[in-house]
Amino acid sequence: METLFLPERLKKVREDRGFNKAEAARLLGLSKMGYLRYESAARTPSYQTIVFMAQKLGISPAYLIGTTDDPEPNEYIISKFDDPALFELITDLIDKKNPKRDRLLAYYKQLKSPKDT
Repeated sequence: METLFLPERLKKVREDRGFNKAEAARLLGLSKMGYLRYESAARTPSYQTIVFMAQKLGISPAYLIGTTDDPEPNEYIISKFDDPALFELITDLIDKKNPKRDRLLAYYKQLKSPKDT
């Protein structure tokens, strides 16, 4: 079964992120030619490849296959090896028994709120 893939959305995301084709290829671990085949619809990626591309680009796989018009992802995969500090922070936040959790969330909300000037 072939997965529906919208190459024009891959191109739009690349352009919105300010990447040229070579930069997008490097980010995705592809040759420039391999990337161009996906963006030009000469090749259709597997669903696993679509999910990988979406994770690397910070978008939703559903956006790349056209089931939503919202590119924002519904989930993220945080690697302990790629970003140990962020992984540790997320680990503390998802542990509802962790006494630091409420303090971390309160601090985050404080950082997000607009500053009173």
